[in-house]
Formats: sequence, C-alpha cells, structure tokens
Amino acid sequence: MKTRIINICAVLILISVLAPAAMSQIQGPKGGGSVEGSILFGDFKIDGVDPTKTADTYQLVFTHESGSVVARQSISVGGRYRFMNVPNGRYFMVIERDNLEVARVEMMINELSKTDVRRDIVLQQRQLAAASSKSGVLSVADTYKRTPENQKLYQQAMAAASKDDRKTAVTLLNQVLAADPKDFVVWTELGTIHFKDNKTGDAEKAYKRALDEKPDFFIPLLNLGKLQFSKKSYDEAIETLTKAVAANSQSADANQFLGESYLQIKKGSKAVGYLNEAIRLDPMGKADVHLRLALLYHGAGLKDRAANEYALFLQKKPDHPDKAKLEKYIAENKK
Repeated sequence: MKTRIINICAVLILISVLAPAAMSQIQGPKGGGSVEGSILFGDFKIDGVDPTKTADTYQLVFTHESGSVVARQSISVGGRYRFMNVPNGRYFMVIERDNLEVARVEMMINELSKTDVRRDIVLQQRQLAAASSKSGVLSVADTYKRTPENQKLYQQAMAAASKDDRKTAVTLLNQVLAADPKDFVVWTELGTIHFKDNKTGDAEKAYKRALDEKPDFFIPLLNLGKLQFSKKSYDEAIETLTKAVAANSQSADANQFLGESYLQIKKGSKAVGYLNEAIRLDPMGKADVHLRLALLYHGAGLKDRAANEYALFLQKKPDHPDKAKLEKYIAENKK
C-alpha cells in the first residue's frame, strides 16, 4: 500500500519558462558524483501566450525531496528543458521569476531502466497573476534610493544577470556596495546570484547583510529561508520563514516553505496550518500541497482525511494522469 501511495504523487503542475534549453548534468542528491539515470525533458508553455511575442525569462530549479538543488536551468516560453542522468526518486521542479517562486511541480521518477521521461509543463496565466498578487513585494528597483552612478551600475548588473552573465553582475553589484554598503536591495540581488551558483555560504552572508540593513525585507527573508531549507537547517529555516510570514502573511510560498520545514522536523500538527494557508492564498498554484497533506494524513493513519485531500486535488486537477489511482484510494477510504 505504501508503495502505491507514493507512486500516485507524481504531479504535473501548470508552468512556463525562458531561454533555449541547455543540457545539464545532474549530480546525485548528496553531490556524490554523476549517477546513471533517465533523461528528464519537456516543453514549457503559458496557456494562451504566443512564445514569439514574449521575452519573459524564468529559472528552473530542479530539487531533490531532501531539499538539495541538483540542477538549474534558464528557459523561455516555448522552450524545452533537459536534465541528464536523473536517478529514480521524488523531486520538485521549482519555477522562479524575478527571484520569486511562481509555481512548483512535484514528480516521481520510477523507471525500471534508463529511459527518456517526458514531462511537459504548462502554466496558466492566472497562476502568474496569482503569484504576482500574492507576493506582495514591490519591484526591488523601487525600494532603495541610490545615486545616479550607482543606479546605472545596478541596471547594468541586472541586465548582465538576465543574460546569465553572473560574473559581470557580481562585479558590478560589488562596485555599488563599495560606494554604498547600506544598499539592502543590492545585497539581496548578490545573494540570489550566489544562491543560483550554489555558493550557499556567500549567498547566506549577503542575505543576512541585507537583513542587517532592513530586517523586515521580505525577499531576503524568503530566499534565506529557502537556502536554509536546502541545507537541511530546518530550525534556522523555521526562524527565518516565520519572520517572512510576519513580513508578508499573504505569501503562499513563505507559508508553504514554513509548513514544509515543520514537516521535516516531524511537527506535522504545526505544518498543517501553514500548508492549508498556502492553498487558501493560491488555490491552483498550490494544488499539489493537497498531495503533501494527503501523505501526511496517510502516514498518521488518518486515511479519511487523506482521501479528502485527494478529492480536493482532483477537483482542481481533474485530468491528472493518476486520476484512477487517486479515485480508487478515495473510494476505499473516504467516510
């Protein structure tokens, strides 16, 4: 039964992304070298959007269930992603725009032998609108007043970062900070670039420096919490994400990550409230959280509650490929 329940958790969320797909070599979840596995690939689309008429860029962050980031890739609407040598396991594909999560895909890779696994991801425009409205964050460029010289350097840095020229971006951002070390926005951007480069120590220092200048700044609070979660520093993540929720209670991402952090330290009773709040704030974008709650309830022997979560999930994703398995579980366990 346990195996069957785990297998039904492959989730296909609606999502989209930017630039041409680049091939990425995946390391094992613990960074222990290349692991033989399947090729994971798929197309990214936004429903109703012509890819030839948009230049929006997104970041794919492919994450193992342990929280460790195993690969990253930029992608454009209409582009194709491809990750090589993906071992069997449970993963999340996190889609970010402007350093904020807009959607997340939970998926299982469970193949008998090495093969090609296709997972197309389509993002609904309402998800993008919901992500923007729920973030409650001003454009970072508008949150700090800097000199004309520093503003020019900042804009050049952001242009370089948008082209994945991170080395140039870091150099320019450091020039801004040399002139004005109190620029918490620049510290935040610097932290995010380091985070994308898996330089977690440098990223953590930059985020904390930003928070020294502005303790309630939501973006570094959220990203620092994600970073601590990825390092399995769950107690630290809980402390940081609690502040993130206090700074912006309307963030579905902050509520979800706080709930997930509580799950990791076996405090499911505290996790449930935050996970349900994430669903309330973004019902469609966080539909897969119903599956997370279902697993939690199933593990606790509350199969009727698990069945209810699966039913709520199917109301939002009626065409899910594991619909028959979910319906069978619901029929067997719902009171």
